[in-house]
Amino acid sequence: MTKRTKLRPLTDREEAEIQKQIAALPEDEDATDEQVAQAKPFAEAFPALMESIRRARGRPRVESPKQAVTLRLAPGTLDKFKSAGKDWRSLMAKVLDKAKV
Repeated sequence: MTKRTKLRPLTDREEAEIQKQIAALPEDEDATDEQVAQAKPFAEAFPALMESIRRARGRPRVESPKQAVTLRLAPGTLDKFKSAGKDWRSLMAKVLDKAKV
């Protein structure tokens, strides 16, 4: 969960400066048919940037990923693991790994 920080309100001077910068921006114009015809896909126009985006997305792949399961346990058993603290799921995994089954 992300933590939200409270931002202080802008002063009149800061707001005026922001509005001045917005007003100085050129208005967006629609692309002409010629410009659209010359357009390239993002990956083709910026290959290095696209590669860095591809690499940075998601979790890194692992050799043997863990599997999600549903398990029904007695309430007392679950309470014992939960009382071990925040990392109770890892503890349960370790206990199951050590079990002679």
